[in-house]
Amino acid sequence: MTTETNSGSCCGSHSCGSDATVDVQGVGVTTVYKVSGMTCGHCEGAISQEISALDGVTAVKAVAGTGEVTVTSAAPLDEEAVRAAVDEAGYELVGRA
Repeated sequence: MTTETNSGSCCGSHSCGSDATVDVQGVGVTTVYKVSGMTCGHCEGAISQEISALDGVTAVKAVAGTGEVTVTSAAPLDEEAVRAAVDEAGYELVGRA
């Protein structure tokens, strides 16, 4: 996988991997889900905590403003497991974005 930055180098003046939001090794799966009911940072944290507990999850970013939850995992996740985690947090998984 190739990563582009404004500095013209994949590392710029920083070491590789700092501030990375994508696995630059190409290992892992990123899936974006739509979740209804998120309104604030507390909602984002609750959903992130529940999804992070799933086996294989390496990163979660929930954004209340868009209703999107981006999940990075070692392998594709079972959507029903993600749905159960979102339900446990008190929200509803609408589907994939």
